[in-house]
Amino acid sequence: MPVKNSLAEMQPEIAGWRRHLHQHPELMYEVHETAAFVVDRLKEMGITDITPGVGKTGVVAVIKGKTDTKGRVIGLRADMDALPIHEASGVDYASTVPGKMHACGHDGHTSMLLGAAKYLSETRNFDGTVVLIFQPAEEGGAGGKAMCEDGLMDRWGIQEVYGLHNIPGLPTGQFAIRPGALLASSDEFEIVVTGKGGHAAAPHHAIDTTLVAAQIVVSLHSIVSRNVDPIKRVVLTVGTFETDSTASNVIAHRARLHGTVRTLDPEYRTMAEERVRQVAESTAAAFGATAEVIWTPGYPATINHEEETRHAAEAAAAVAGQVIDNVDPIMPSEDFAYMLEERPGAYIFLGNGDTAMCHHPAYVFDDDAIPAGCSFFAELVERRMPATQD
Repeated sequence: MPVKNSLAEMQPEIAGWRRHLHQHPELMYEVHETAAFVVDRLKEMGITDITPGVGKTGVVAVIKGKTDTKGRVIGLRADMDALPIHEASGVDYASTVPGKMHACGHDGHTSMLLGAAKYLSETRNFDGTVVLIFQPAEEGGAGGKAMCEDGLMDRWGIQEVYGLHNIPGLPTGQFAIRPGALLASSDEFEIVVTGKGGHAAAPHHAIDTTLVAAQIVVSLHSIVSRNVDPIKRVVLTVGTFETDSTASNVIAHRARLHGTVRTLDPEYRTMAEERVRQVAESTAAAFGATAEVIWTPGYPATINHEEETRHAAEAAAAVAGQVIDNVDPIMPSEDFAYMLEERPGAYIFLGNGDTAMCHHPAYVFDDDAIPAGCSFFAELVERRMPATQD
């Protein structure tokens, strides 16, 4: 079965929604215009059970099937926020807000879920309840967690939850998924190294904090190479290195390092924090300096549930004709992980073609992927909650 014909016919309208959102990007929880746009479109579809303000600025809407006393309650999620990036895509519908851009395709995700909502509200070819989840603040704000903490799963009785994300490099409209860890956890650390400032001509009267911090950077990378099983995946990156000196003839008194650690396995996530602290503190002590480690937990790993992954893969194959059902995991993180910790479900990739990668200023969402994404959501609902035949 190819994409649903009515959704293919709606593609220009849905692409129009997407381009409007692209021109008006909003960040984190400040997605007020985006959320209002979503609510307006849902109302135009005749959907009346709409709750804004969930998890600060999220929107939840409900569509009932032919009967709501039978069947499941399935949540479908899309993220709404953009990124603080100055757009360089060259498209004629580029962002009108300097320094803000939909560089990760959340405008596409939101529009595809709206398209699926229109189809499902018109056909109602299912028995059960669909809960539409439009989420803010995926890009670092843990909006998924905020919605869960606001009672998302219990208030609407969600039993299963599904989401998707476009991925450049996979042919447009194709799907890829795997059971288990699909995306990594991501934690941040800051290391403040304090030595003894002094004159560059008299290093013996100082404790060279720059040297100590450099040794810590080198030693941190031994964690992955020597503490992690070689067939497992852990990525440690020191992203910034700064000292409190701007002069070449001064030995800095203090240095700061910032970085991230990404893992697919919870046990390595715990181990990484322990080892970062041990390596930083012990290395500093060896030079007579001190190191303070500030660890900030980020998103957990996105771990697909096995049975729900199979359901998602079957729906994707019905739409696209085939699906990669054991794709390699990747190391970015995704706060849909919080929803998967609360309910069984699955997250799937949708091909965006040969485009710039997500978070690149020249990234462009491929509107040709819209019918496939909408059809995936609709097909999944109709398969998981088949309508009773009259």
